[in-house]
Amino acid sequence: MQKLLSYLRRGVDDYNMINDGDKITVGVSGGKDSLALLVGLANLRRFYPNAFKLSAVTLDMGFGMDFSPVGKLCEELGVEYVLKKTDIAQILFDIRKETNPCSLCAKMRRGALHDAALELGSHKVALGHHNDDALDTFMLSLVYEGRVNCFSPVTYLDRKDITLIRPMIYAPEKYVIGFAKRYELPIVKNRCPEDKRTKREYVKNLIKQLEKENPGFKTRLFTAIEGSHAGGFGVFPD
Repeated sequence: MQKLLSYLRRGVDDYNMINDGDKITVGVSGGKDSLALLVGLANLRRFYPNAFKLSAVTLDMGFGMDFSPVGKLCEELGVEYVLKKTDIAQILFDIRKETNPCSLCAKMRRGALHDAALELGSHKVALGHHNDDALDTFMLSLVYEGRVNCFSPVTYLDRKDITLIRPMIYAPEKYVIGFAKRYELPIVKNRCPEDKRTKREYVKNLIKQLEKENPGFKTRLFTAIEGSHAGGFGVFPD
């Protein structure tokens, strides 16, 4: 737990993610990343100098997944929990019959999550993206779009007056996997038919191969993303 908290504290402090009196909603998909973030922030809340309130939202996409274990975890952590039902799966696969649904799905999920956070009185949304997610996003943009682009640890959305924060920006995925196993987090298996079949999965494997052939590649790539311009992450639009 201390290691996770050190990763969170470093990310939060380096990018000024949490201010005194913040109401933060964690987007909890039921996967290892968002659950680890939820547990980490719930523990950080106990001693962080800037006091903040925490809630969690799960979007029920309509794939028949059971999120009751997530609700139980939130109850144990003392975190307000909302399970928001959506018809995203029906729209994507039954009505529109999308052959490449991921982009539209992400857009719809973002909108639903932001609306749910605002309903809870939160203007900050915490997302479970970790260090490897940043590398994957950068490589996705480079390989498929010919752009140097990555999400930012902190992103302000002026249209909805919401700030997105990614406190696990320094945490390697391998640590998150170990944390989830060690603390037996109630992971809910993703039933989306497109899971593990995306371009992101391809670049993830590509980065693993490059790391194997060139030890330290991932560290150097992240350093390049942080420092390629004076503003670091801030120059890369979300």
